[in-house]
Amino acid sequence: MTKRRMHHLFAPDGRAFVLAMDHAALMPSPALRDPCHVIREAVAGGVDAVLTTYGVVKACQKDLGRVGVILRGDGGASTLKKPMGQLECLYTAEDALRLGADAMLVMGYPGSEHNEQTLSCLARLAADCDRWGLPLGAEMLPFGFEKPADESWTVENLTFAARQGAELGADFIKTAFVGAERFREVTEHCPVPVMVLGGSGAVGLEALLGEVKMALSVGATGVIMGRNIYSHRNVGGVCAAVAAIIHGDASIKEAMQLAGVEA
Repeated sequence: MTKRRMHHLFAPDGRAFVLAMDHAALMPSPALRDPCHVIREAVAGGVDAVLTTYGVVKACQKDLGRVGVILRGDGGASTLKKPMGQLECLYTAEDALRLGADAMLVMGYPGSEHNEQTLSCLARLAADCDRWGLPLGAEMLPFGFEKPADESWTVENLTFAARQGAELGADFIKTAFVGAERFREVTEHCPVPVMVLGGSGAVGLEALLGEVKMALSVGATGVIMGRNIYSHRNVGGVCAAVAAIIHGDASIKEAMQLAGVEA
């Protein structure tokens, strides 16, 4: 059943375009003031799945329609608290299935202050999800956000982190794209699909699309992106552009035209 549900996330070509919109459970997110509208635009643009929260899944069932749903399984912290504090496992596989989700996803911060807490949450949930035939994703980020990314998110560290996530039972990995051609080391050493995250925002569309194209060329099976998409004035157009690159191998120029922007 786990493999069948993976087909709700990954298209027949083996690739996936996931819109991440789980940020408002952790931090102020003005661009998500109407999450159902964002979902409608993204679905029209061609996303394969949406990574979101328990509350949004409940509120936007009709808008989610037939796209895959990945439930964020951890949380319980807030950026209003300084320092923010650790994430906790919030939901079970049974909770996700009752909600109608097709998969779950949690964080993994190897090497961080919360190393043991995040990795044990991941391992426990992996066993729980396997028991119910539910895919589990792991967002593997060495040292979390405790250090500058150029120090902690190296190719070597990401290679280890992605592999560790798979070893602990994750069915797919979300991680940062670094190293250009060297990112192939991350994908080749990981026995499950690796998808790249989209960064914190303020990246130009042409650069974003170029990064997606490069990531796919070195073995990534797709992207899980949020703020660089839903903060754009044309959410549907940007989704169509990303989807065209992932599933149609479109050029940057062709994709930009779909987004209504000249390259």
